[in-house]
Amino acid sequence: MEKKIRIMIADDFPLLREDMTELINGQPDMEVVGTAASGKEIIELARTTEYDLILMDIEMEQMNSGILATEAIREENPEAGIIFLTAHETREMIVTAMGAGALDYLVKGSDDDQILYHIHCAYDGHPAMQTRIHETIMQEYARLQKSERSLLYFINNISKLTATERELIKLLLQGHKVSEISRIRCVEVSTVKTQIKGLLRKFGCTRSKEIVKTIHELGVEHLF
Repeated sequence: MEKKIRIMIADDFPLLREDMTELINGQPDMEVVGTAASGKEIIELARTTEYDLILMDIEMEQMNSGILATEAIREENPEAGIIFLTAHETREMIVTAMGAGALDYLVKGSDDDQILYHIHCAYDGHPAMQTRIHETIMQEYARLQKSERSLLYFINNISKLTATERELIKLLLQGHKVSEISRIRCVEVSTVKTQIKGLLRKFGCTRSKEIVKTIHELGVEHLF
């Protein structure tokens, strides 16, 4: 007899647990081996039950119970296969949830056939993420790569700044205009403008506001 895919379900909504259990047990190659109504319960079940995959809701006793449970389960068993099945589909939630190490992310309301397909794919080692979920993750990956490159680029340029240029950036970060900087530093306005032009060339920017914005985005204000 072909080995069945052993699945556990974690969701605080009894009717959904029942529906999912009925759907999975109705398949010739799947079986539900445990259900839980909270993050705490599924963590305990994962310690005592042999399973292949967990269908995990995100919001149970707390808004992020499923994410915390996933982190705890995978800390004890890094090979644990978890699929989020949740009503939440905001970018922040998707990125946070997938960052916990889940294999896939399905939105509640998906067709039964789609849910079963994703279970099979995850079990076979080839998760079939929905297009929007995949795109969200790839966009975040690209953003992080860009941020890392930008940070390295800025750190490299910051190391080449003169004391005067560092002071100038500090005043720009404080929101001072050219005329105010001129007065504070006791130099001509034209001198300040020339120094700012030098900064723009070093950082590849066209306006001083771009330098300030990038420094804030990268969180390196403390370097000044």
